Amino acid sequence: MTYEETITYLYNSAPLFQHVGKDAYKEGLDTTLKLDKHFGHPHRKFKTIHVAGTNGKGSCSHTLAAILQSAGYKVGLYTSPHLVDFRERIRVNGKPVSQDHVVNFVEQHRSFFEPLHPSFFELTTALAFNWFAQEEVDVAVIEVGLGGRLDCTNIIHPDLCIITNISFDHVQFLGDTLAKIATEKAGIIKPGIPVVIGETTPETKPVFIEEALKQGTPIHFAEEEKLLLSSAFDNQGRHIYQTKNYPNLVGELGGFCQEKNTNTLLSAIRVLQSAGYHIEEPHIRQGFAHVCSLTGLMGRWQKIHESPLAFCDTGHNKAGIQYIVEQLKHQKYHRLHIVLGMVNDKDITGVLALLPKDATYYFTKASVSRALAETEVQLLAKEAGLSGEAYPDVDSAVKAAFANAEAEDFIFIGGSTFIVADLLKKQH
Repeated sequence: MTYEETITYLYNSAPLFQHVGKDAYKEGLDTTLKLDKHFGHPHRKFKTIHVAGTNGKGSCSHTLAAILQSAGYKVGLYTSPHLVDFRERIRVNGKPVSQDHVVNFVEQHRSFFEPLHPSFFELTTALAFNWFAQEEVDVAVIEVGLGGRLDCTNIIHPDLCIITNISFDHVQFLGDTLAKIATEKAGIIKPGIPVVIGETTPETKPVFIEEALKQGTPIHFAEEEKLLLSSAFDNQGRHIYQTKNYPNLVGELGGFCQEKNTNTLLSAIRVLQSAGYHIEEPHIRQGFAHVCSLTGLMGRWQKIHESPLAFCDTGHNKAGIQYIVEQLKHQKYHRLHIVLGMVNDKDITGVLALLPKDATYYFTKASVSRALAETEVQLLAKEAGLSGEAYPDVDSAVKAAFANAEAEDFIFIGGSTFIVADLLKKQH
């Protein structure tokens, strides 16, 4: 098979949550453990760091990987979903897994895994761990796919667990209260392994404390450590952080949400240093300042055009959109244009209620079956006081926004990871 044929095979034989949602979700670790045994427990051959949370886990995973790379470690990075190419999910020192490895993995092992009927994510996780072992990485930063307790990444025995925050997302799987969701995320906490909690609420904090006590685990609350003192932006849109240990720390990722992520990371770095990781100030500065080039991160408050100024962001739930709305308030522009699409398993009305009513909207849908029809988004938006035209795909919506915008206007493109994916695919 060619690489393209192999990817098509993976998408068709193992349902992709990215495309079909709940029908691709498999609860439990039984299949994962069988795959792990078949491949000789590859995750035991390298150190790991486990990152869970509702929002921010991708940015935290990439930044941590960039810091470790800068410190001289050979670093595996496993994240999801991908935006342009499947291989983005699995990287070593920023370089995506080779096409040949993906093809060979499927061809050599399909006779074993086909009878198991693994999910797409179960198969991808096995592929990633196999690749990291083959590449002899020193450490791999592993992002949880969904939840934590029953996520197939939860077979690892990491040096550190990080839970960024808890908000409402995937409630059909994880529960309809913050405490229930926190319980699922807290499932990555393991005996004696330190855990850093980025943000808490009165509902979630007791859940984390109880699980840490049960597991005999040192727990660190980043909000209480307050290693980040303040933050401002430079004229390039980068964060300039003032921290307890690193004055004028430059952060390449400019989104408002990165302040919380940075505070979480500063606590995590301190724990890793205590655990014997050789991470010094120059490595931290390098990682924060060059995370995109070091790890290939895309879609986090990413500038895609200069005049008119246009940004995209993968924020896709109420908590993520709140940061984006705050960000938009701080932009200077004549008129605001928003290209918006969402998928059908989100709190759509909750998101729409947050969005600015004085913007011109271009409602659209991403090229995944979970995408909500553009006319349905338009109808729900109208009920929320938002007005605009509907477009059948992201490309036509973006073209319309640019055609209507003047040089001093501002264009935002988002609402869903998959809207951003369609946008960036067109640019590649």
